[in-house]
Amino acid sequence: MTIPTSPTAAAAAAARYGRSARRTAGRAVRQGVPLADQASLAASDRDPVATLERQAASRVASLVAIRHGRMAASPFAFYRGAAALMAHDLRREPHSGIATWLCGDAHLSNVGLYASPERELIVDVNDFDETAPGPFEWDLKRMAASFEIAARARGFDDDERGGIVTTVVTAYAGAMGKLASAPRLHLATERVSAREMLATTAHDLPPEIAERVAGVLAKAHRRDSRQAARRLTEVIDGEPRFWSEPPLVTPLRDVAAHAGVDEHDARDLVASLLERFRESLDADRRHVLDGYEFVDAAMKVVGVGSVGTRAWVVLLRGNGRRDLLMLQAKEAQRSVLESSSGPSAFSHQGERVVRGQRIMQALSDVLLGWLTAEGVDGQPRDFYVRQFRDWKGSATPEIMEPATMRLYAQYCGALLARSHARGGDAATIAGYVGRGRGLSRALVAFSRAYADRTEADHAALLDAIASGRVDAVDA
Repeated sequence: MTIPTSPTAAAAAAARYGRSARRTAGRAVRQGVPLADQASLAASDRDPVATLERQAASRVASLVAIRHGRMAASPFAFYRGAAALMAHDLRREPHSGIATWLCGDAHLSNVGLYASPERELIVDVNDFDETAPGPFEWDLKRMAASFEIAARARGFDDDERGGIVTTVVTAYAGAMGKLASAPRLHLATERVSAREMLATTAHDLPPEIAERVAGVLAKAHRRDSRQAARRLTEVIDGEPRFWSEPPLVTPLRDVAAHAGVDEHDARDLVASLLERFRESLDADRRHVLDGYEFVDAAMKVVGVGSVGTRAWVVLLRGNGRRDLLMLQAKEAQRSVLESSSGPSAFSHQGERVVRGQRIMQALSDVLLGWLTAEGVDGQPRDFYVRQFRDWKGSATPEIMEPATMRLYAQYCGALLARSHARGGDAATIAGYVGRGRGLSRALVAFSRAYADRTEADHAALLDAIASGRVDAVDA
């Protein structure tokens, strides 16, 4: 059989060929791309700062210095914002050609908590700004290297770091082997409950660590629209309005004033954009949204790598003063996984994000959608929309001990495998990775080499800031 080179081809192969044949085909790929070749990292003379400068050209100029400042904080912070650099590097390396939908920015901080439609706290891959099809190992390499970099920041020794990266890869391989035999419907709907995860792992953690994890889960339950409204708004003339804290939070009234637009016209524009977003939802989700009225909106800086892209928060009110819903609309630019030469494979980048997220997550936000909006500069831009702070939470690697990070690596590897199995063909991937032993040896070497490169890239950014080549501010 032909090895699937796209998720669509993978689905067709899964329907046409038996599981054993697809596993065998995956193993056969090792003849052309041995597992040991996955350790490769070609020498490069690329200028990392030039890549950041090219990305800055399409972003809000006044916010770019914030992005640089956040990336300058540490090599791990730099890595979080440097998905484009790694995508460039991975395109130069040997790859299996076994395609699935990718997260595109798979690192340990992009696995986290969020609320399911049934209001259960679950844990999964939860950032899809860069999602697109590609070779499965691109995500796995980015995840593995993130643990190496985070473990270096904690001062872990070579054996501890190697053990953690090995855990990521073997957990991925073990999960993929089981998923290859899973019923398709089960694969599409199975999820990991955060409560069950804590119950399963509590006996493997020191009591104080288990208590800290329980506190993280409890805190996530409190991160909702009402909490966000309390933190980001004030009451003006009896109505909640976003306060002004530029450049981090810039309310619609200030954006309109700066653009010379009447505030009422700006509010009417946002209302019309909400209607466009509504059209991307299924009928039952539209019915939910129709019960809310627009209250206010603001531009808000978010994340590390996303800083400079346009991002808005929109406050809506439903059944009474306390029934508040906050949405986030984030600009979706072309995925870094796509080569910049030639047209994009996607007609709408917001729809790309939504499509990838719905495929890779068992349960996604009930109000996940997209729209196109024209900015004050007259330029149309694609956005995707989701709930803001809907019980969202993530791990804090800066305080993890080796045992805790290793346990978290096990979950990250298994969850990434589950996302890839939904987006491609688990049997073919499982055939290639086997039990993960050979692949883990290769990715330990790759991760160490890529951590070295990231530290050099981070140093280059610090030099560029010191020389005045680029601006950076702490915010």
